[in-house]
Amino acid sequence: MNLKKLGIVIQREYYNKVRKKSFLLITFGVPILFALMYVLMIFIMLKAKDEAKTVAVIDQSGIVMPYLEDTDVLQFVELKDVVPDSVKNNLKAYGADMLLSISPLDSVAKTVSATTHSEKPIGVESIEMMEHRINKAVENYRIESYGIEGLAQIMSDVKSNVSLRSYTVDESGNESISQSEVYMIISMILGMAIYMFIALFCGMVMTSVIEEKSSRVVEVLVSSVKATELMFGKIIGVALVALTQFLLWIVLTGAIVGGIGAAVGFDKIMGGDNPAVAESVISNNPMGGTDMMGVDLQSLTDTTSTNGELTGAEAVFGTIRNMDFGKIIIAFIIFFVFGYLLYASLFAAIGSAVENEADTQQLQLPVTVPLLLGFFIALYAFRAPDSPIVFWGSMIPFTSPIVMLARIPFGVPMWELILSIVLLVLTVVATAWISAKIYKVGILMYGKKSSFKDLWKWLKQK
Repeated sequence: MNLKKLGIVIQREYYNKVRKKSFLLITFGVPILFALMYVLMIFIMLKAKDEAKTVAVIDQSGIVMPYLEDTDVLQFVELKDVVPDSVKNNLKAYGADMLLSISPLDSVAKTVSATTHSEKPIGVESIEMMEHRINKAVENYRIESYGIEGLAQIMSDVKSNVSLRSYTVDESGNESISQSEVYMIISMILGMAIYMFIALFCGMVMTSVIEEKSSRVVEVLVSSVKATELMFGKIIGVALVALTQFLLWIVLTGAIVGGIGAAVGFDKIMGGDNPAVAESVISNNPMGGTDMMGVDLQSLTDTTSTNGELTGAEAVFGTIRNMDFGKIIIAFIIFFVFGYLLYASLFAAIGSAVENEADTQQLQLPVTVPLLLGFFIALYAFRAPDSPIVFWGSMIPFTSPIVMLARIPFGVPMWELILSIVLLVLTVVATAWISAKIYKVGILMYGKKSSFKDLWKWLKQK
């Protein structure tokens, strides 16, 4: 392979890509979009509250109404000596947006049933709030029914709120705080990021190959350089384009977000008079409660310390400080580079075998399936990072770039990391050799829709 000619191909591919309007638009448009999405997400999270509603309450139990305190969203008005059927069909006459009906008290089960009627569906937040108040009323009624003096206080005192704090111990016996939620979030981010980059930029390689083949430009190129030099030059050129774009995204996104924060003020972005973002994130959690995707939001944002122990926020920052980000960054670069080379060579071979993107579906399926499989395993790696399926997913070269990165935040023995990299590099070499043989023949084939049988024939040619 002529390195000088390879360099010329890389330079040509790089400059052709970065000079395109689409590259400039995506490179400078995506950071702006990310920054706007970031600000908009926080704004929506804090402002997504239901409209104020008046709730007509018919409390036939006599125990619930005292617990229905007015909020910014719900105003409760008790109706007496009326039948629910006469109200639910004529809410406007009573100046109400909905009717909350509480059944008579069941003296045996010591509970009530509740129903709501409204012209439009009720928001989840309002439903959960009313359910909480009704359950609180029933719980207190049951406590009082036992007739035990001070039972309510006893029940309150026996409730516990034990927070498990995890520590990891190294070979020297040094302890460091270990918050599993932090590892989980970083694991998911790494897995999704490398999947997105590999899929995006490998698709770019395939599209570039198809464009040159369909326009017959490749016939001119292969008269000056070898087909293998053209393929590897294209792969490396697109990799440099990807690296350029990625670095610009990081710099521009950080600059835009920082600029918006400095100009507008983060307190205004976060809601002005309510800078306590953590509380708002919890209260506006669309899943309800303090749990989101398996992460206890309350534990992450808790700033109350008991018995001198670390608070939730201190544990989070302590975990982040103790993480080996140098190892994570190096591993990300290694697995991204070789994972990209692995799939880019396969996508280049597929692109050389077809004349338009519509014909790639059949050939592309066996390549995208392991990539998707690695992505799905990585999404659940945080649940059991050392389980057999996750372990083998981090060893098999076609899934290891994604799965191993998802495992690394939880700690991976060095021998496993080295073995995974060695297997990946060997597979890249073998795949590149196979793809080069297919590319060399397929790039000059026209007028026929290629199949796997054709690829096998090209592979056996000397």
